[in-house]
Amino acid sequence: MTDLATLPDEASPGAPQPKLGPLGRLARLSYRRRGVTVLAWVAALAAAVVLSTFFGGDFKADYSAPGSDSKQALELLEQRFPSQSGATVSVVVRADGGVAGLRGDVQALLASLTAAPHVAGAEDPFQAPGAIAADGRTLVANLRLDVTNPDDMPVADSQRLLDIAHAAEHPGLTVALGGQSIQRAEQGAIGSEGIGLAAAIIILLLTFGSVVAAGLPVLVAVAGLAVSSSLTALLILFVDAPDWSTSLATMMGIGIGIDYVLLMVTRFREWRAAGLDPEAATVATLDTAGRSVMVAGSTVIVSMLGLFAMGLSFMRGAALVTILGVLVTLVASMTLFPALLGYLGRHVDRLRLPLGRRAALTVAAGGHIEPSRAWLRWSTFVQRHRFVSALAGLAILLALAAPFLGVRFGFPDAGNNRAETSTRQAYDLVSQGFGPGANGPLVLAVELPGGRGPLDALATALQRTDGVALAMPAQVNQAGDTAVITVLPKTGPQDQRTKDLVERLRDTLPAAVAGSGAVVHVGGVTATAIDSTANIARRIPLLIGGVVLLSMLLLLVSFRSITVALKAAAMNLLSVAASYGVVALVLQGGWAGRLIGIDTETPLPAFVPVLMFAVLFGLSMDYEVFLVSRMREVWTRTSDNGRAVTEGLAGTARVITAAAAIMIAVFAAFVPSPDLVLKVIGVGMAAAILLDATVVRLLLVPAVMHILGRVNWWMPARLGRLLPELHVEGRAHEHLPEPELATV
Repeated sequence: MTDLATLPDEASPGAPQPKLGPLGRLARLSYRRRGVTVLAWVAALAAAVVLSTFFGGDFKADYSAPGSDSKQALELLEQRFPSQSGATVSVVVRADGGVAGLRGDVQALLASLTAAPHVAGAEDPFQAPGAIAADGRTLVANLRLDVTNPDDMPVADSQRLLDIAHAAEHPGLTVALGGQSIQRAEQGAIGSEGIGLAAAIIILLLTFGSVVAAGLPVLVAVAGLAVSSSLTALLILFVDAPDWSTSLATMMGIGIGIDYVLLMVTRFREWRAAGLDPEAATVATLDTAGRSVMVAGSTVIVSMLGLFAMGLSFMRGAALVTILGVLVTLVASMTLFPALLGYLGRHVDRLRLPLGRRAALTVAAGGHIEPSRAWLRWSTFVQRHRFVSALAGLAILLALAAPFLGVRFGFPDAGNNRAETSTRQAYDLVSQGFGPGANGPLVLAVELPGGRGPLDALATALQRTDGVALAMPAQVNQAGDTAVITVLPKTGPQDQRTKDLVERLRDTLPAAVAGSGAVVHVGGVTATAIDSTANIARRIPLLIGGVVLLSMLLLLVSFRSITVALKAAAMNLLSVAASYGVVALVLQGGWAGRLIGIDTETPLPAFVPVLMFAVLFGLSMDYEVFLVSRMREVWTRTSDNGRAVTEGLAGTARVITAAAAIMIAVFAAFVPSPDLVLKVIGVGMAAAILLDATVVRLLLVPAVMHILGRVNWWMPARLGRLLPELHVEGRAHEHLPEPELATV
């Protein structure tokens, strides 16, 4: 046998030349034109930065449900009552001795706030009905902003409002600000991307023990991320996307970029150990592992495309931003990586770290790389105890998925923010002074084609409606054709009884104005959240069905096995369900929630599990492709299922474990984020990858495949003739040198 220390620098000139696929030819071109390739990437980055600087768009997101009653209310107000449709900031003042005695202080505060940028005006709380609590110690005044979307308010200007409010406080007077724009300013950033990247570098160093080998995945991932993040600014010129989509794309870009190149660096070192020179090893790597990477990346893209089935603009935007990152990463893996190997391939194991003696890669007489003995023992153990292993893996996943049965869907609000934030303090002060429903007012938008007549009937109906604490006097626009009525529920915005009230109002109010021509729409933030949650829940089966079917079709074509496609779908659904259970557990706010900064019971936004499903199903398929492609490689060589599963697991366990550790680190870096959505996504994805790479890939999948035997590779002859032969595992034997070069 030979190892990396005794490699010949050149392959035998008489060795047969393999028949290369497109990726192999691309690798050879990039390797030989490495200078041009690297310069092309530098030029692409420069062009992307320049274009995004001068022409970049702004992030926008519409979370309302298309065609819903709340959406119609918003559109009506935007068209006919713009002063009631803009973004607002609530100013909550609490005076121990009563706000009437501090009228001058309050008016001075409002004057200072009104003078700040993007503040169009402020209501006088001493004149507005219902602005002062019954006990006289709490008041609320609303600042009208000159932006419709709170996300369009510059963070610096929101911070200025906070500074003015804090400066106005003194003993006996408490001031707090509420609103989405203030919440964005208080969230800040913690540099999660940098934390995840640093953790990935450490894992790579421990995996390879070489600075050069560890640096290659990082270089490729960072290059792809730099280009894709710059291009994102151009993409949002044409599509609406939420600002958190960049964080999601960054997670994916760093994670899969490093994972894909990690797989190929491992394969490159194996080919060098088999006796190939650097160029031949590069070509062989892209012609074998590169195919697996392309299939894996395609499954991620297919999963993200499933978000289009939701029919929501912010979902489409988030999907496109993430797909852009994945595509750029794939291009970097197929072009920049082989170019870098042209410079560093001969030195891939240089700059070794003092981590002790590492086992050398060895090549058996047949030309294939011998699996790690430790992982071979584990694989043999699973084979020997296949039924127990399968039952144990299934039990673990089902137990973890159980908490999801009690999950509560909804949109978190300021009441779920950290206790020290101004938005949380404003929320609590309003609840104490006006009741919990004041934090989630309903906004009735009323079309009045025949005049103000129906408003009296509406006021009477609202007084008689169970669950209404207070209905403000109607405000009518100058044209007299539209009115706004603010309704305060008796219960909080996350309470099921508030949802019942919204449905009750929509059922009863049309009867109150029947015959007048008036139309009543129930809107506001709370109603929008209710409608959006219901809309997403209806569409989830479309997403799951579409993504699963497309992914199964892709695997069916790739591995030419019905069993592999069905098994992969079932296993991935189990791992996703288990990750949902972990998310539901931390949102309960108990001991698990406190570990990550969630100290109160918090609802789960319905779009979060949708995003998680799309991302996790794609990533889970990545590991499935890495594992099964190696198994199929052994199967096509030996036609021995037991050996294929055992050697395939042993041969990929190390790289899958390292890749999963990197992905876990990248996602876990977002757990400390003050943004609840990112925090929950980070928890769920880190848990899913951990379970998928351990319980699923190292235990459940091989156990089930040992149980199924040769059925794993079954394909009806007629179907097999219809499907193309992709050879996703590559033709490894064609790249092997003469046997005597690989043995001693």
